[in-house]
Amino acid sequence: MSGGPALATRIGTLAPKIALVLGSGLGDLVNEVDDAIRIPYAELPGFPQSGVTGHAGTLVAGTIAGTPVMMLAGRAHYYEHGDAAVMRSALEALAGVGIEKLILTNAAGSLDADMTPGSVMLITDHINFSGSNPLIGEQTDQRFVGLSEAYDKPLCSAIEKAAQETGTPLHKGVYMWFSGPSFETPAEIRMARVMGANAVGMSTVPEVILARFLGLRVAACSVVTNLAAGMSDGELSHQETKDMAPLGGARLASILKKAFADGLLED
Repeated sequence: MSGGPALATRIGTLAPKIALVLGSGLGDLVNEVDDAIRIPYAELPGFPQSGVTGHAGTLVAGTIAGTPVMMLAGRAHYYEHGDAAVMRSALEALAGVGIEKLILTNAAGSLDADMTPGSVMLITDHINFSGSNPLIGEQTDQRFVGLSEAYDKPLCSAIEKAAQETGTPLHKGVYMWFSGPSFETPAEIRMARVMGANAVGMSTVPEVILARFLGLRVAACSVVTNLAAGMSDGELSHQETKDMAPLGGARLASILKKAFADGLLED
């Protein structure tokens, strides 16, 4: 049984149209799901196993403010497997059970001094600096996916409105995908800034490309866990990411809860 039918069997009559992917240290968002059904990725055919601490590897289905939703608590990364399409089967399973909108979250480094750790940034566009693409090897003409409007304007507007109504500061900017797993050098960060990036990270962009390939509408947010290399004293670490993500994660959770409560994501 492939991931889609297996997932449909497990969630029963629940029919969510919205799914979220939770990045490093953001797994506490699953605690906002009511009547939660929790399914380890290992029990869903084709779902990847993440070896990164801070990624639980669990699908959670239920409701938020009465709205059916799915959350992927954890993702697999290109740097773990050397496969940019490592999340393809999982996203295909979501599409297969009727998901239409995908909200992606990640932990990221800030290139803007005023976007400090704990900030939330709505991604308005991205730069793929990894040198890879999850559609390499796809044999159909569907591989030529247009990304001029990769980030769905109505979904982004809904997140902005929810942030305004909760009084939560929300930055907006461009996310640059580096392959990882090593952090960027100060020289790479200076280059990224010149190229127009506002935040850097090691995920999300492949999922955006795959989601658009599958016809899903997409929005994405970064939780800032650190200033990027060369912008502060000391070396970067994954522990810092895990320590700081819950602060911004709480702010992002308040935005998303408001968006669900007011039905802003249902248009």
